Amino acid sequence: MGDLEIRPAAREDVTEIVAMLADDPLGAQRESPDDLAPYLTALERLLGDPNQHLVVAEREGRVVGTLQLTIIPGLSRRGATRSIIEGVRIHADERGSGLGTRLIEWAIDESRRQGCRLVQLTSDITRTDAHRFYERLGFEASHLGFKLPL
Repeated sequence: MGDLEIRPAAREDVTEIVAMLADDPLGAQRESPDDLAPYLTALERLLGDPNQHLVVAEREGRVVGTLQLTIIPGLSRRGATRSIIEGVRIHADERGSGLGTRLIEWAIDESRRQGCRLVQLTSDITRTDAHRFYERLGFEASHLGFKLPL
């Protein structure tokens, strides 16, 4: 995999993160790489919340992957803390390199370190390749998800 660092995202990474979020048919419909203001505002909120971990994978000074890990303390499951993995994106040049696996393994390891007893993620129903990827990593399709735009 070469020299790879997984580190917290910083303000200077936002352009590359947003470009990866927009680099597919779904993301192209909902992301706005030409206007970074809302993303920078969101980054400030994330950086101020100790339960939010937005990370990037960097190789040779270039951001090549990202994900967000959210830690959620709860009462259910006997007071279990759980985590949610979201926004997993790999730069097109890096897909198939094992980088996605490395990022998910980082998220699982960090979840354990944070005392989580369950790791969850959602994936759009149309992302069948992603579903196979997550299943290969041991995730099981277990729930039906719902959304309500506000």
